[in-house]
This record gives sequence, structure tokens and C-alpha cells, in this order.
Amino acid sequence: MVIEDDPGLQTQLRWCFEHYEVLIAGDRESALKILKEHHPPVVTLDLGLPPVADGTSEGFALLEDILAEAPHTKVVVVTGNNDRKHATRSVAMGAYDFFYKPIDADLLSLIVNRAYRVYELEAENRRLSEQHRESPLEGVLTASTSMLDVCRTIEKVAPADATVLLLGESGTGKELLARSLHALSARSEQRFVAINCAAIPENLLESELFGYEKGAFTGAAKQTPGKIELASGGSLFLDEIGDLPMPLQAKLLRFLQERVVERVGGRQEIPVDVRVICATHQDLPEKSRNNEFREDLYYRISEIMINIPSLRDREGDAVMLGRVFLERFSQQQGKKAYRFSKDALAAIETYAWPGNVRELENRVKRAVIMAEHRQITAKDLELGGSALDEQASFNLREIRDQADRQAIVRALSHVGGKVSQAAELLGVSRPTMYDLIRKFNLKT
Repeated sequence: MVIEDDPGLQTQLRWCFEHYEVLIAGDRESALKILKEHHPPVVTLDLGLPPVADGTSEGFALLEDILAEAPHTKVVVVTGNNDRKHATRSVAMGAYDFFYKPIDADLLSLIVNRAYRVYELEAENRRLSEQHRESPLEGVLTASTSMLDVCRTIEKVAPADATVLLLGESGTGKELLARSLHALSARSEQRFVAINCAAIPENLLESELFGYEKGAFTGAAKQTPGKIELASGGSLFLDEIGDLPMPLQAKLLRFLQERVVERVGGRQEIPVDVRVICATHQDLPEKSRNNEFREDLYYRISEIMINIPSLRDREGDAVMLGRVFLERFSQQQGKKAYRFSKDALAAIETYAWPGNVRELENRVKRAVIMAEHRQITAKDLELGGSALDEQASFNLREIRDQADRQAIVRALSHVGGKVSQAAELLGVSRPTMYDLIRKFNLKT
């Protein structure tokens, strides 16, 4: 769509884009009407629009309207006002690029062609991401082959009653996967009971796990079953099992062997039928060698071990999850059409995410709450950088490379790393696909 109030320039711009279907608007009202009806992928916008054609207020207002109504549309701002601050402001607001009059038809066509290509690649990325949202596990969103492998393992293991040990850094979603194990098991209609072994003081943990009899200690006013009993028939999730005190390790081992519990202050053995799932971020074999974790207990809880990859090892997931969180928190805060700037997307991709998915979620939530504009920048995410890297903002090669890399990663993830199928999905030859894989140093 071309938004230009000068009839002569309207004609000239139509000639520039003869290979596209061109829609023309001469003012803010007609432009918004066309936008809502046709959803054009690329818009060229003159900042000087009526009723104040010699100013920029109407143009900037329309730019904000377009980005709110159609956040994925690529807007190329075209103006005769040769003032760099307008370029900076436009791109900071979310415009794709900026072009000065008088119009160079070849250069403007190049910019628009690339904008259209970026739009198509992003649309394909969104389509693939939506497909990956249909994960085999409810609540697990991923585009990475490593995490999809974990999901498939969970599917295989869930029907069995074997004790499972989930290994992964803090924030990788161990409890979410534990709940998936329960949901896919024959025990899904029964209770899922979770307890964090690191969050409860040692002197309370035993009674919390095993329960207690009336009068067992000061304050024990009535008989109370523990978490293990409460989980009977269902699943028990012991998070941070590596922090379980040594005395309780022995008692837990006996329960796992005999499937009976004794409440604190009691002598009766109570049989319990429960599926046990454990999780930790610690190196349990190393703790065993240091006499900090019972070796026999380790072997008992690790009948099946599942390693959960960190977010930095999940190719393409950080950006995908970031966008999911951005959409979610924007809706929660009643703020529409929030989007990431180019520097924010680059920062999300390159940051190591030591706190994994939990850190990403918290940063995006904080940014949505605190941001002053509809565009979330790297600075808003507190990932360094400025709201606008002026050099990078106009580097079309970098923008295209970023979009190409993301599309290739999504395609490879979608087809399980099969290069020929990914090439077909992207509409390129197999040799070209291999060249692109080498160019971006991707693993297959």
C-alpha cells in the first residue's frame, strides 16, 4: 500500500511497484480503511499528510495506528523532510526502514522487495511456530529438536510406573514435564502432589513428607497424613531431590523399596501406591562421591533419567517463547500490539539465559509493564544495548540474514533435521540448503 497525498508521486510510486498489487491512500482515514480490509504486507508512508501536509504529526500518528492494527506489516517511511531525527524516530517506533525524497525508483524497489521477503519469512516462521505449539505435551512450547526428543521420551515413559529422574538447570521446566508424565499416565485422574525439598526447613520436611500422629511433637494437635500418603494412587513429584537431608534419604529409600510409610510419632506401616518423579539441577553422582547423597538412593530414583536441555541449547526457542510471553503479558496488561525491536530479537537470540525459560518469562513481563512504547527494546529487557542501534537499523543484509537463519532453523526443526525436506519446505534446492546451513553454522 502506498500512502501519499501527491497525485503525481502516487503515479510514480505505482510504477515503482508494477510487479505488486498496489493500493493507494491519500490520507490517514482512507489508509486505515484499506489496511483493515486488505492487510497489505508492505506499506510506504509519507509523513507529510493532510490536514497538516507540511508537518509530520499526522504521519507519525498513522505510523502508530498501522503498527497497532497490523504489527507484522513492514512500513517504509518516505518523506521529503531530510531530517535524521525523523528517521530515528520512525525506526524506533517500529518502521522497517526510511527513505528520503526525491525517489530513486531502483533503490526504493530494492527496499520494498526485501521488506516483502522479510515479511514472508516471518509469516512462515509464525506458521511453523504455531505448528510446534501443538506439542505432544500440553503446555510445552518448542521448536528445537533436542526438546522435541525430550517430549517424545516423556510420551514413551509416561505409561510405565518406573521412577523418573529429571535433570536440568533451574528454570528449564522440570515441574511442567513432571506434570506431563502424570497427565499421560494411567494415574492422570488421581492427584499430582509436588514438594520442593529445598524450600522446606529440615526440621519440618520429615513431617511434611511422611505425616505425623497426634501428639508427636509440640503443636501436633491431630493426626495428619504426609505428602506421600496424599499422593496415593497418583504421582509424587520430589523437586530438588539433591537437597534432601541425609537422614531423610534413608527413610525415603525405605519407602521406595517397601512402598510403606510410617508417620512421625507412629508405628503403623501404611502402604502407599504412588508413582515417584524426582528432579534436580545438581550432579548426584558427584554428591554421592562426596558422601552428600546416598548412592543406593540415587540408583533407586534413576530408573529412567531424562536430561532437559537449557534454553541456550534449544535453537530458536528463545525468540519463539519470548513472542509467546509478549503476547500473553500484553493481553494481561491490556496493552495491544506490543512487539520486539530488532535489537531486542538479537539480544534474545544471543543472551546465554542462565535462568532459562523462567528468566525469559520474567524479563518479558517486566518489560511489558515498564515499556513506554509499543516496541520492546533490548534496553527494556535489561539485556544491554540501546533502544535503537542506528547502524544496524538500516543494515538490510543483517536483517535479511537474521530472518533467513530463523526460517531455516524452524524448517529443520519442523522436519526433524531432514535437509531435503527442509529445502522443499523453504522452496530452495538441496545444495543451496547445505550452503545456507554452512553459512549460518547450523547443526543438523
